[in-house]
Amino acid sequence: MSDAGTTFRLIYSSHSRIPTADRETALARIFDVSRANNKKAGVTGALLITDHYFVQALEGDEAIVTGLYERIKDDSRHDQVSLLESGTVESRAFPRWSMAQVSKSGHADIPLHDVGGRIHPAARATLRVDEIEVLTRMRNVIGADTV
Repeated sequence: MSDAGTTFRLIYSSHSRIPTADRETALARIFDVSRANNKKAGVTGALLITDHYFVQALEGDEAIVTGLYERIKDDSRHDQVSLLESGTVESRAFPRWSMAQVSKSGHADIPLHDVGGRIHPAARATLRVDEIEVLTRMRNVIGADTV
C-alpha cells in the first residue's frame, strides 16, 4: 500500500447498463473479481451503487489506478463514464477496503472487514472522518442522502 503523501485517488461516476433482472448476479461478480484484483494490486476504495448509477473511488499507486480506470471506462456494463476528481492525497480514505459496497444513504452502508483474506460484513463499523467526507462527495454526485 502507498505511504502517506503518495496515494493517488480517482473518483468517477457512470450510468449502469445492467438490466434489473441481472443486477444481483452481475454486481456479485463485479465485487468478487474486483476485490481479489484490487487486493493483489494494492488498490483500495468504495463503489456506490444506485438503481441507475455507479460512483467509485479508487486509491493506490497512480499508474495502477489510472490503468484500472482506463479498463473500467471500456466496460460495457456502464456508459457515461465521467472523471470527477483525481490527484495525490495525504492518505487513503478507505485503507481497510479493497472495494466496499456502499449505499446511496448513510444508514445502509455495508461495513466490511477482512477475515483470513476474505471480505465479510461486519456487525458494526465506525466510519472515520475521511471515509465520511469522501462518501459524502460520492453521494452528492447523484443527489443521494448524505451521511
